[in-house]
Amino acid sequence: MPSAIEQIVDTYVRLKNRRGLDELMMHRQRLAVDLKSRSGYDFSLPISQIDDEIAVIEAGLSRLKADSAAFGATRTA
Repeated sequence: MPSAIEQIVDTYVRLKNRRGLDELMMHRQRLAVDLKSRSGYDFSLPISQIDDEIAVIEAGLSRLKADSAAFGATRTA
């Protein structure tokens, strides 16, 4: 079963919502930076989860870019 972030990213890709994906990426990156700058507690687990989510978002952005390129190629042909 896909995770929540995978379902969200899939929906954004299906709707071709690059802005939504970009905002989701920026939010996760800010969270990662904030957690990595903290001390006094072991944040390795949430940091790892956020890094995994960032990877899923990056894959979604790549799919969206590939879809756009494929659409442009078929449109000009």
